[in-house]
Amino acid sequence: MKRLTIPFALLLVTTTLQASESLTREQLIEAVAERTASMVEGDGFSGTVLIAEGDEILWTTAVGEASKRFHVSNRLDTKFNLGSMNKMFTSTVVALLAEEGKLTYEDPIAKYVDESWLPKQMTERISVRHLLTHTSGLGSYFNQTYMESSRMLFRAVDDYKPLVQGDTLAFEPGSRYQYSNTGMLLLGVVIEKVTGEDYFEVIRKRIYEPAGMKNSDSYEMDRPVENLAIGYDRGEPGESGGEWHNNIYMHVLKGGPAGGGFSTVEDLHRFALAMLSGELVSVSSLDLLWTDQVGANYGFGFAVADSSSGKIVGHSGGFSGISASLDIHVDQGFIVAVLSNYSQAAGILARDIRGLVQRTAD
Repeated sequence: MKRLTIPFALLLVTTTLQASESLTREQLIEAVAERTASMVEGDGFSGTVLIAEGDEILWTTAVGEASKRFHVSNRLDTKFNLGSMNKMFTSTVVALLAEEGKLTYEDPIAKYVDESWLPKQMTERISVRHLLTHTSGLGSYFNQTYMESSRMLFRAVDDYKPLVQGDTLAFEPGSRYQYSNTGMLLLGVVIEKVTGEDYFEVIRKRIYEPAGMKNSDSYEMDRPVENLAIGYDRGEPGESGGEWHNNIYMHVLKGGPAGGGFSTVEDLHRFALAMLSGELVSVSSLDLLWTDQVGANYGFGFAVADSSSGKIVGHSGGFSGISASLDIHVDQGFIVAVLSNYSQAAGILARDIRGLVQRTAD
């Protein structure tokens, strides 16, 4: 199929289809373009969108500004903060290490996480599987200590240790699901212990390079990074009049195993293709990563949904001035990436696109 390009200024198509009607690919793109344009018109979306069918990119757009201060427009290769989407990369590397026999999912993390992080009586009860599936009972290091600390303190995985020390279990590991940033952070500790290498370098070598993701990394925000979007959130109406604020002083200085790295919609498409083709992990590992493990619509570091059109896997990310979404429609073959430097915007648009994709006929 020819790649469709529909400039917003020339968009004349109004979607009048009923919600129950199936869509052709052309109608899908027209509907997505219209929905995106409506959000842009109300300044409700700034970012990039990519829709592909396998390796064929059907439609892309880049709208809004990467910097409101300097009025720099977003481009397709603009790097956006992923929020929690980095959990996919962390979990994929753990699966690779398991394939290579360097760890097992049932290993107690006490083998890799020493008592400078958490007491052994806790880590002996938590397995690698528990961390991958958010069933460890651990919480989030975005706690009061983090809020009262300088962001300059957190660059390497070990730097987060003071935020984890003293954490307690909310429940017995394996007994239920509770989303845990701390659990994913500790998978970074596991990766460093097993490989003897820096976490960020491992992700570059094992994920970004083989997948061809040239515009993805965890960048340090106090250093100049070309073509990187600044996140924005609109304040509550009041004395400030609901003015835009950037998130520079709110988020981490550098992302890590649980999130906060940067990528582009084109790189996320490359990641999805590499996963689907078996370039990164085996089919058996992919089955574990992409199977709901505990009835919480979550596998190993990937969100998993069973829909009327088949399985959808991926992840979302969100924080002040950050919203991101990757949907891999495994059975339909579509890949949808939405990145935004506005709070919640990508999630809203991605949800609508998901509904449209599910209506698209074979």
